Amino acid sequence: MLYSRTFFSLAIANLSCLSSYGAFFLFPLFITAHGGDQVDIGIIMGVFALSSVLCRPWISNMIDRVGRKKSYAAGSMIMTLMPLAYLFFRGALDNFYLPLIMVRIVHGIGFAICITAVFTYIADIIPHERLNGGLGMFGISGLMGTALGPVLAEIIIHRAGFDLLFIVAAAIAGVGLIIQYPLKDTYVPLVKPAESSFFLVLQKRRVFLTAAVAVLFGFGLAAVNGFVSPYASERRIFFISLYYIAYSCAAIITRLFGGSFIDRQGEDTIIPYALALVGGGLLLLVFMKESCLLFFSGFITGCGHGLLYPALNAHAIRGEPQNVRGKITGAYTGSIDAGAFIGSVSLGYVGELAGFQALFLAAGAVVLCAIFIFRRVNIFKLSRPSG
Repeated sequence: MLYSRTFFSLAIANLSCLSSYGAFFLFPLFITAHGGDQVDIGIIMGVFALSSVLCRPWISNMIDRVGRKKSYAAGSMIMTLMPLAYLFFRGALDNFYLPLIMVRIVHGIGFAICITAVFTYIADIIPHERLNGGLGMFGISGLMGTALGPVLAEIIIHRAGFDLLFIVAAAIAGVGLIIQYPLKDTYVPLVKPAESSFFLVLQKRRVFLTAAVAVLFGFGLAAVNGFVSPYASERRIFFISLYYIAYSCAAIITRLFGGSFIDRQGEDTIIPYALALVGGGLLLLVFMKESCLLFFSGFITGCGHGLLYPALNAHAIRGEPQNVRGKITGAYTGSIDAGAFIGSVSLGYVGELAGFQALFLAAGAVVLCAIFIFRRVNIFKLSRPSG
């Protein structure tokens, strides 16, 4: 059965985790308020993703060894505690730059554990024939969180400042920590450890292709997560969260009506179109002058995200045994984080040197390049026996 008590409990926990995470989409405003520029935004937002990448092999092995439930609990604890650490940062950015980097690293590790554990857990309990649709439906909880988080953040920042934002972000993550507590782990580790290591799993052709596309997808997400809010602020658009509301609503609608469609058509057919939507939506931001285009760009990009994330996930794990799914999910989500780190840092420099329009032009172009890579590798794959 797809919609079990465990499914809904994990969905609520994931909603809480992603709401706390989404509140930090407006964290670039904190950086600029303390004297930072676009390069600082890129570095500080990027190290969050970098820590996720560097710890991903360890996290993936942990999930396959100690279980999904215990791993998720550890990640939720970090997500609950770390927002409170931001309360201690006062004065000019230069005065607390290194401690802030350290907090962002630990915060990123907690988020990586949560995301990898919860998607591995949910993949274990979804019926095989409904894998794509099930992952997509579960992902709605996270999309709701990434819409709710920025809205709450913007309201709180304008009315009470950043200190209350950090307290609320910690409290929201704490809800997820409490919700997951009664759940039982459905995965029983093998008595004999699996022979496949994280890096051996990554060498599988299907997994490697998914990872390569995910890196470019993550590059585009870096622009969404780190640079939309300062760009909209520069253009004097007051309701910045409008972008994230449109983005998440579009992705949710796509998940509701597109999951079974993807299962029927297959991931190989859907992924290029989804990449085109994400890349095209980012390119629209080049022409943004008012909130109408901000909303439309968010909606188009969100449609692409709604199709792409579960399709790539299912593409990677379909047909793979349970004992390596944690590693495969780690490779997939870690690749997105790798792209997000590369994108955050490089786009920060692009924005500082050439402006926000050049930044979003570069982000959209990189995502569109993924279409070419995916199609070429798939053609090559069809010409050789699967390995």
